[in-house]
Amino acid sequence: MKNNIVPKNYNALNYRERREMREAYIKAQKGMCMYCGEPLSSPPPQRIADKPINWDAFPANFLMHPVHLQHNHATGMTEGAVHAYCNAVMWQYEGR
Repeated sequence: MKNNIVPKNYNALNYRERREMREAYIKAQKGMCMYCGEPLSSPPPQRIADKPINWDAFPANFLMHPVHLQHNHATGMTEGAVHAYCNAVMWQYEGR
């Protein structure tokens, strides 16, 4: 359990449930990105934004929403709320 939230299987959630989980994580994380530790209401820090991303590897609408519900791609379980760009960095550079 992270931040008093019971993780759920991202793949089993519908859009509304994903939004509710994302909002619950944002609240539990006090508005901070679980990856970079900076406010989700601001752009990600330069140390993250400077990392080049191969956008061809991501869905076309990946940056449509500035905050993503991060989930473990191996287990499907939710982990927290992250900046969209942090999510791309996690996926491309760390396989998360």
